[in-house]
Amino acid sequence: MDGPSEAPAPADLHTLAAGGIDPLAAFRLDGRVAMVTGASSGLGARFARVLDAAGAHVVVVARRRARLDEVAGTLTGDALVVTADLTDDDQREEAVAVALDRFGRVDVLVNNAGRSDPMRALDEPVGHFRASIELNLVAPFALSRLVARSLADAGRPGAIVNVASVYGVAGVGRVPEAGYAAAKSGLVGLTRELAVQWSRRSIRVNAIAPGWFRSVMTDTFFADPRLVEWQRTRAPLGREGHEAELDGALLYLASDASSYVTGQVLCVDGGWTAT
Repeated sequence: MDGPSEAPAPADLHTLAAGGIDPLAAFRLDGRVAMVTGASSGLGARFARVLDAAGAHVVVVARRRARLDEVAGTLTGDALVVTADLTDDDQREEAVAVALDRFGRVDVLVNNAGRSDPMRALDEPVGHFRASIELNLVAPFALSRLVARSLADAGRPGAIVNVASVYGVAGVGRVPEAGYAAAKSGLVGLTRELAVQWSRRSIRVNAIAPGWFRSVMTDTFFADPRLVEWQRTRAPLGREGHEAELDGALLYLASDASSYVTGQVLCVDGGWTAT
């Protein structure tokens, strides 16, 4: 079947615009296919809109069909809705297969789906810890491998953006969750390892490590004035992040603007990890 038009190679991006080089051309994703997991709400829904605005055909993946349909309805490009429980091997494979059947390829994968349920380590059941690892670490690995294999088989370059967390870079403690911290730390290590393994295939793997952003997952945190004050005191910029403040980091790592960047973790945390 006919798919989207071919994406430009990095060498084609140095286009001239009105008397000079156009520095914004490399951030465009026209004709590319981007898959975003956990896209039914929160940051994932925002990521889908950003990639769509940059010209990509977006595949939105999550468990809740009705919410995905709402998100897809806000996109201007050729969007594809895929419902899947990403803790299930078969459903992960089916999600990628459906995207490949529709578009012929996936150029960008954003591993955003995740879950956080804070509790102290002494009280965290092993089953809870294991479930956190499955969704927050195993699923990104499995999806990355499926997408990378399709890119390698076709000889195409690609970009994988893992959504890690400050939990993966520094201990938090005040909002304890060992399973989530272990998974996000593992995701940071996985990002670097896959970047090295797949670099010669022109498949770049990077990560964003957000600090405290308002979303469905952090509603409980921001409902506690003591935690909000603690966060604002700890972060050098003195406030939480707003979801739009992740747009630039996502688009940079997903596009050819970062064509010489791989294996990196970009902390968008108001300076949290610099202290």
